[in-house]
Amino acid sequence: MNTLTQIREGKLTGATHIKLSEKLGHFPQELFTLAETLEVLDLTDNRLSTLPENFGAFKKLKILFLSNNDFTTFPAVLAQCPKLSMIGIRNNQIDTIAENALPLTTRWLILTDNRISKLPESMGNLSLLQKCMLSGNRLTSLPQSMSKCHNLELLRIAVNQFRALPSFLLKLPKLSWLAYGGNPFCTKHPNCDTPLKEIKWEDLEVKEVLGEGASGLIFKAIYKNKEVAIKVFKGEITSDGLPKEEMDINISMGKHPHLVDVLARVTHHPEGKDVLMLELIPPHFFNLGFPPTLETCSRDVYPKDFSLSLLHALKILQGIADASAHMHKRGIMHGDLYAHNIMIDAKANSILGDFGGASFFDPTEVEVRNGLERLEVRAFGYLMEELLLLSKDNHSKNKRKKLVDLKESCLNTINTERPLFKDIARDIYGWLHC
Repeated sequence: MNTLTQIREGKLTGATHIKLSEKLGHFPQELFTLAETLEVLDLTDNRLSTLPENFGAFKKLKILFLSNNDFTTFPAVLAQCPKLSMIGIRNNQIDTIAENALPLTTRWLILTDNRISKLPESMGNLSLLQKCMLSGNRLTSLPQSMSKCHNLELLRIAVNQFRALPSFLLKLPKLSWLAYGGNPFCTKHPNCDTPLKEIKWEDLEVKEVLGEGASGLIFKAIYKNKEVAIKVFKGEITSDGLPKEEMDINISMGKHPHLVDVLARVTHHPEGKDVLMLELIPPHFFNLGFPPTLETCSRDVYPKDFSLSLLHALKILQGIADASAHMHKRGIMHGDLYAHNIMIDAKANSILGDFGGASFFDPTEVEVRNGLERLEVRAFGYLMEELLLLSKDNHSKNKRKKLVDLKESCLNTINTERPLFKDIARDIYGWLHC
């Protein structure tokens, strides 16, 4: 964290990254002394509502965060910044975005939790746009021009007012990660209302925190002398959607060897929060990958020294494809099919988790069902691509060639020409065991 005093005293001359959070009501003019060098500016958690008209002086600015401020109108001066590629203005009160207010260099846009009811037609001009986060607004439609956003890979439109899924989304050539839950058109799977065993909070012996996600905290706990995991949902909207819907999806998921089992609903939390008791993942499991960085945007990262055998890569891919087929058969789209949401062990046993971006769909609507599944198959194709790069051995050139060909099919830019998960799982199973 930096301070205005440091800037005034010249202690940050030449800085490329600045983060200020001092309840600022006006944009600090002192920042212009860094206009020639500043690349990342984080003004989250202030009281800003406007930016100066000469903001375009920040010629090298690539990343800007203005979350948790008081903007009601998207600052159109950002279009003057020639290199601005990532914009995060979450949790403001923005209800208006003027035409051409967004820089044409925009690659990653976060406008979650605002009051936006309409997007400008100029969204279609954002040819570099890869990630777009619009959950928690008041949108009823997307501009048709966005059908030209051919580089869009990740889209979050959960918790808006859509009465139908925009049909052009299934035709976008690179869209791979989509979350749309919490909209009026979403059809809940009937199994989400299946009675689930209930236990009381006081019957648990809560231990240490195991992890934290956007939607809640996960603790280790003891229930009747058995180690379990409990997830305490935060309650507020996340970039992916509503934690309440994530809980419903967890309940309706059903049992599968590559998914975490939901054991019970926990009642009487001292703060009235929603809580689920889950199967505890053994401690020898670890994350297959890590979330994308500001640089990689939509692609996961891996440790430099991490590698897999081709057989282990096949085993992981077969398990995740089978779990995905199981979910889609039950009318559930994961929405965030990434390596960082997969846990593995040394023997390549795998578990797919984190359903914060998952959404319900009506499995009886065959065209939409298959379109959504094939959209997620493209995400699986990226996972295949990454695991192929990580598997350095030449155990079987024939198996590798088959996997490369399947990966290419999954990454086909035409949705209808991609395979479905049941066929993918069947083929990989055959290669694994032949």
